[in-house]
Amino acid sequence: MNAENVSRDTGLRQKAQLMSASEIDRTLVRLAYEIVEKNGGIERLALVGIRRRGVPIAERLGKIVARIENAKVPVGTLDITFYRDDLSTLGPKPVVQEKEIGISIEDQNIVLVDDVLFTGRTTRAALDALFSHGRPRRVQLCVLIDRGHRELPVEASFVGRNVQTTMNEVIEVKLTEVDGAEKVLLMER
Repeated sequence: MNAENVSRDTGLRQKAQLMSASEIDRTLVRLAYEIVEKNGGIERLALVGIRRRGVPIAERLGKIVARIENAKVPVGTLDITFYRDDLSTLGPKPVVQEKEIGISIEDQNIVLVDDVLFTGRTTRAALDALFSHGRPRRVQLCVLIDRGHRELPVEASFVGRNVQTTMNEVIEVKLTEVDGAEKVLLMER
């Protein structure tokens, strides 16, 4: 095992790089066009990023959509910590902070944005959190990576890339805004 490909923090070994910075950029441009097309423009459209890495992805998509349509699209942030059903498996209980999304979701076409779709539990928690802030007209899900292995009946409307993984593999999305790097990695336990 090559020591430089093993993360000291997680003990995971890098198996492959799935996306480079330019591939992430191109994928986000494609997703932005798909979002605009499927929603018939941007009227009543808002993007809501799921903390952590869904937020910068939503902000980037918002900027791309604004360039496409020559008009700004509201972008909000959703903290789902309080709504997760797996808190006991995540270690110490996080401090719960009820935060506003930052935009009105009432009667809007909301696109929830996250980095990776796996079991569907994060999406379920995000829906609970979202509906505690109002009643959107419609909710769609946009993810950079869909890795399968669903435990809940959740399907993304917009997918950057489908990646078949085993249960021993982990997808790590690295974004400049959060990680100081820009790539998507396939890691192995």
